[in-house]
Amino acid sequence: MPTPGYVFKDSGTTPPEEKSQEDVELKREKSPSEDPPAKESPKTPQSPRSPLEEKSTDSHALATEDHEIKGAAQRAGKDENVTDLGWRANSKDVETLVGGLPNEELWTLVRRFNKVELSMSRCLWQTTDSIQQMYHVKAIKTAPLGGLDLFVADEDEFSPDKLRSNIERLYMTVGIGVITFGKHIARLRSWREPRRTGGFCAVYFLAWLLDCIVPLLLVTLIILIAIPKSRVILFPPAPLALVNAKTGGAQKPKAGVLGSHDSVTGAPEKHSGEAVEQEASNLVSGIANVAITSAAGAHDQANPDNEENPVDSAIPGNAQDLGTALADHKNAAVGEPVHHDKTKEPMQDALWKQMRPVMRALGDVSDGWERIANALSPTPPFPQWPRLRLASLILPALLLSTYVSPYILTKSLTLILGTAFFSDPALQRGIQLLNEKIPDWPKYLEIRNTLLRGVPTNAQLTITLLRIGEANRAPLPPPPSSSEAPPDQAAEIDKSAITENLDATNSEVEDLITPDNDNNTATTNKDDNNPQTASGETPKKKTAGSRVLSAFKATTATGIATKLESDRVLAAAGSSHAKQHLGVLPKKKASQKAVEGPVEFKCRYQGRKGVVVIDERIGPEGPVIYFSRGGKGNAEWEVPVRRVKEVKKIGGLGWKGKIVVGWAMEREVKEGLEIVVEGDSAKEGGKDGKGNGNGKVYRVMALKERDEVFNRVVSLGGQVWESY
Repeated sequence: MPTPGYVFKDSGTTPPEEKSQEDVELKREKSPSEDPPAKESPKTPQSPRSPLEEKSTDSHALATEDHEIKGAAQRAGKDENVTDLGWRANSKDVETLVGGLPNEELWTLVRRFNKVELSMSRCLWQTTDSIQQMYHVKAIKTAPLGGLDLFVADEDEFSPDKLRSNIERLYMTVGIGVITFGKHIARLRSWREPRRTGGFCAVYFLAWLLDCIVPLLLVTLIILIAIPKSRVILFPPAPLALVNAKTGGAQKPKAGVLGSHDSVTGAPEKHSGEAVEQEASNLVSGIANVAITSAAGAHDQANPDNEENPVDSAIPGNAQDLGTALADHKNAAVGEPVHHDKTKEPMQDALWKQMRPVMRALGDVSDGWERIANALSPTPPFPQWPRLRLASLILPALLLSTYVSPYILTKSLTLILGTAFFSDPALQRGIQLLNEKIPDWPKYLEIRNTLLRGVPTNAQLTITLLRIGEANRAPLPPPPSSSEAPPDQAAEIDKSAITENLDATNSEVEDLITPDNDNNTATTNKDDNNPQTASGETPKKKTAGSRVLSAFKATTATGIATKLESDRVLAAAGSSHAKQHLGVLPKKKASQKAVEGPVEFKCRYQGRKGVVVIDERIGPEGPVIYFSRGGKGNAEWEVPVRRVKEVKKIGGLGWKGKIVVGWAMEREVKEGLEIVVEGDSAKEGGKDGKGNGNGKVYRVMALKERDEVFNRVVSLGGQVWESY
């Protein structure tokens, strides 16, 4: 395994000597009067031919500028080779990659940019899938008004997966923030921190006596925005799971151990942010189960309590997990007609039509929250001044509250409100005139294009960090991963600060943050005669339903294996559809191999094994991506990265097949990537890519490192992306 800092030579790279001679000859033909070639400065990876040097957006410009604080990625790029910063190290012994940003925070951003692991609804199966935050992008010709790319497209369509992703984002951003604020208020009101609460109380009532409550609140807000250190002083942090929302004191985390600082449950995590991601996943799964249960009519009140039904006990799984379609069957069972229902389709159509604006609204709220957070606490290389712009916005309100009496303020607000309420015809004419003169005038008023212009969302921040690595020929390594569960042990905390802030003794804090002895010894107190689960409970005996389910699971696994074998036969006979399924279901041992890259990635193209190579050689077209089966010079197709106009992650077996495979075979499904290139810009060495009317399509399948290839392709070029 190469150590971090290992230098790869790009496959197919022309020797530097020949390239430099060709460049010199070209320069002599174009400008004979220029200085001799020997006096020219040597080439660097950030040459004018690099797509990122085009500085299409503020993100591209920030990625290619000279940063004051440098990490390993910014110090690389001194030659034309690709530097491996630890792609196979799995976070071990990897130095700081981007200056000013800890690796754990960087990997949290990249992991959420790629996907959020979640558990599917538990019915007859239990498996894991991933909701993609960024899985389909298209290039646009002009940069958006905000100066940053990777905005959500206006044409983005609704899908249940996107809705779930937006709800999870809402919890991880707004939800966690609101809960944190609420617990800070509970701590202040509890008087468990007498000095802090007493200080707030004295200042408040002094301002009340002087009739300056509003100026005090505005000044405090300005200080919190403009001076980051004041936030820690006025609101000292404490582990979220350790604070009781009602009493403001210390409590035992709901997970039984304080394994993470920023999660509500305090569940253990191997890497920063994983516990919050799992909480978001479980929250959405719980909401879905409640909705399905309500539609299916589980726990019918007409059934006697605690009375076993012979039909229910023979059916494996829970009725709440069988889907919303059970609502019709329930109505039929009680004699209610369903085929004469004329309200069903109109109501469902109206509901689905409203889902798209609801999904967009949830996404906009999360985006706005992320922008405000990134403005208050900017991440390098983004500038620090946006928070000053936010603070300056409060200054006019502070002046008004100081010099304008409450009477004048009330009269002015009621005048504005009445004018807006009773002048609808005039407002409609004004809006119509604006639509005629400036069709896109609402975009100029959006907060992302005015007050928060240049402030990124987490996705825009992540792609900028990825571009920093690509600009220096040092692609950022993927986030660490492990199939092992996190250890059931307490995370590191400052116990002295906890005892002072939450009014608890050292022994109480130690007892609260450490796992219970019963949980620690549960796995060691079992024997062959009395097996116990991890929670110390004796497992239930297998019922007839569970045996039927086990048999069905084995039969399903056999059927899947037979179907994949038949695909091999059909692929050999020339079936293009069957070729897409070859290699998507590897052996169990194959899924545990080390991460590939950063240059070559194993995959299949039209069913044939090979590697997709991202070659950053400096040539007429800049970096290229190609598929090869036999090393240099044997590329079946080759496309310049600058010509890529669309990149999309695609599934290997579809979402239904993925669920069944995960349940029946417990295998990891390799998926694929679809790359769309402008017209006839590709250089094919074998069969041509398929056309879709907008360009040529190249689809590589059985690509284990799909997210890594996607990130490299979208961050290597100078395209302005739009998310779908």
